[in-house]
Amino acid sequence: MKDRIKTFFLLHVLLAIYSAAGICSKLAAGEKFLSPRFIVLYGILLCVMFFYAIMWQQILKRMKLVTAYANKSVTIIWGLIWGVCLFGENITVFKLIGIAVIIIGVYFVVTGEEKE
Repeated sequence: MKDRIKTFFLLHVLLAIYSAAGICSKLAAGEKFLSPRFIVLYGILLCVMFFYAIMWQQILKRMKLVTAYANKSVTIIWGLIWGVCLFGENITVFKLIGIAVIIIGVYFVVTGEEKE
């Protein structure tokens, strides 16, 4: 059970890092094409994606694909958090409802796996 909790924790840390790729992408989109800042931001994006790809394979060694992929939807929550904290975006009622649906869906997938 302790290993399972550790794997879930590592998965969610990985997904938070993965969601940071969206930050780099959004920042780079505001820069002039092939400017030094654009290149640095996309370089960071590529490094994040490379790290994510390697670590995703390590997670899949320890967890079923269905469970890992269902948890991947929490990147939407991270996107909302990053949007509010870094870009001053607003949280609306519909966004909160969407987050609740995501959390409930992940819960059902994870608890459904435990029953099998």
